Amino acid sequence: MSRSTAALGALLIAGLLATTASASHEQRTGNPFAGAKLFVDPGSNASRSVRDLDARGRYEDARLIEKIASHSSATWFGGWRGGHGSFFAYVKARVAEIAADGSLPVLVAYNIPHRDCGQHSAGGAKSPAAYVDWMRSLKRGIGKRRAVVILEPDALAGLSCLSQARRRQRISLLRAAVRTLTSGPSISVYIDAGNESWQSPRKIAQRLREVGIRRARGFALNVSNFYFTPDERAYGRRVSALVGGKPFVIDTSRNGRGPAPGHAWCNPPGRGLGQPATSDTGDRLVDAYLWVKLPGESDGTCRGGPRAGQWWLQYALGLARRAAF
Repeated sequence: MSRSTAALGALLIAGLLATTASASHEQRTGNPFAGAKLFVDPGSNASRSVRDLDARGRYEDARLIEKIASHSSATWFGGWRGGHGSFFAYVKARVAEIAADGSLPVLVAYNIPHRDCGQHSAGGAKSPAAYVDWMRSLKRGIGKRRAVVILEPDALAGLSCLSQARRRQRISLLRAAVRTLTSGPSISVYIDAGNESWQSPRKIAQRLREVGIRRARGFALNVSNFYFTPDERAYGRRVSALVGGKPFVIDTSRNGRGPAPGHAWCNPPGRGLGQPATSDTGDRLVDAYLWVKLPGESDGTCRGGPRAGQWWLQYALGLARRAAF
């Protein structure tokens, strides 16, 4: 990317920021999960697998997968390939479905350009303008309903894989996303901050400040990873102390047996389900334990797995057999 191209991109993002977040609003105060019901999706891959396994007489396996199907997981939004209809309409319908259940929508925004540095989850918006437009559609789809958004897993912690120009662009885009989503009082934003083995608290705190953590509710840890909850909690406290005491959430979906040897992250064997989603954390800085990653969905085409995000029954059964509950 040339210096002139980067400069034009920065100007474009600045202009879009001005139009999407001209009004100043305070983030909703207090823990958004306190007293909230969390959505258990009857149409999830796990739920469909339970019905299929029962129909085929595989009752023991069906009961194992019920350990996944009966608990709340987040809803992920990435690039839009919906064919007919718009991304805005899809978000609006999904959020309305969750709200109609009396539940708090917990959504994951995962569409940053140059996503996953070209690895298993490569993709993302094709340009800065496309990303800001996508983020606007997400915000409009949520509307005035209460919701939580986990913002861009790995985007900050994995910043170092990018060129200097693309790093600056990503920081600008994440800052724009935070401002867009927090331009009203209904959405609580948690900016993804990686995990305790990735970046030092000081480095990730600096990056969180650069993208506007002061406007967000807090940050998210351990998304799609396997680190033990106490270790993530200790790391989170250190980060929080550097960003004004902001609270955080921890992904416990697959950390029941802790990290794999060598800190392998792509479909590592021997892992187990962690504590189901709850706001009862016993820690004033930890707003919730969540299943952000959907347990049983592949991390990528490693160890015989399907593409990232695809349901993998064999792996799901292993997670359930080794569950921490």
